Amino acid sequence: MKAIRFTAAGVAGMADLDLPEIKPGHALVRVRAAGLCHTDIEVLHGRYGEGAFPLVPGHEYAGMVEAVADDVTTVRTGDRVAVDPNIPCGHCAACMKGLTNLCAGLRAYGVTENGGFAEFSLVAVDHLHGIGDLPFETAALAEPLACVLNGLGAAGIEAGARAPGTALVFGAGPIGLLLALSLKAKGVGKVAVADISEQRLAFAESLGLEPLMSGSQALSARARGFDFVADATGVAKVVEGMIGFTADGGTALVFGVCAPDARISVAPFEIFRRQIRLAGSHSLNRNIPQALDILAQDDGTMARLVSHQLPLSELLPFFAKASGDPTTMKVQFSAES
Repeated sequence: MKAIRFTAAGVAGMADLDLPEIKPGHALVRVRAAGLCHTDIEVLHGRYGEGAFPLVPGHEYAGMVEAVADDVTTVRTGDRVAVDPNIPCGHCAACMKGLTNLCAGLRAYGVTENGGFAEFSLVAVDHLHGIGDLPFETAALAEPLACVLNGLGAAGIEAGARAPGTALVFGAGPIGLLLALSLKAKGVGKVAVADISEQRLAFAESLGLEPLMSGSQALSARARGFDFVADATGVAKVVEGMIGFTADGGTALVFGVCAPDARISVAPFEIFRRQIRLAGSHSLNRNIPQALDILAQDDGTMARLVSHQLPLSELLPFFAKASGDPTTMKVQFSAES
């Protein structure tokens, strides 16, 4: 089978691999769509995970069951599925609290185990979720959407909770827009997105979001004006400034991935005096079914975040550098391309 393979830190290429041998409790999935995440690039350079080379990357994927092990009864050949990539140990302190995404020994398809940037992937069946007639490219958004839902849950925005009246998301990339659209789906009436790119802001506006240019007077005039503020840029200075846009009694969510050694300066008195809630979020936490439900009910807006559907060989250059095109959103391997 054809696959993208990381052979060492910083070294990625195309490979011809044998089909995985089916193990008990597993299914062989014919991958139909797999999304590229910045985490994949971090994995390539040994900055995330265990540096388990050689490795087939890709943790955002969906496909069709090609074959199952003899002991498998929960899925069958022909089933259309999305993959939950996280593989927690199930017995550490975090797992016992239900925080499986914070597992001390967390493994994941595409990070420590071969993942979805291949024609086929071997997956434990308890990590497969049926997608019905949802398009594969849309179902492949379930993993990043599940990460967003985990973040919103960490910030107290979940089923049964009162939704904030206003929200601001810094960053109009695919994950920032997915976060902003999820806020709308959760009932937030007014959702704004801030970015430095006019093209990305125009796209955000076409999705029904309010565009705000970062650093503009229009944005500065909204200081303390949002009940919920989230960073999806991973830029420490942006995170540092979030408190200034958070309304009294509001919540600020650190969602973007800043460099591990980055530091910010925040006045504890301001957090105390204005009763600001700070939240952080890392990875999905068994939210794939909820994400699939939201995608099934969506009117196609979230699917518009997929800007590229490419064969494996054409996807490879995106691991080496950013496209430089601000209109590039979610880039996916598509078996149909």
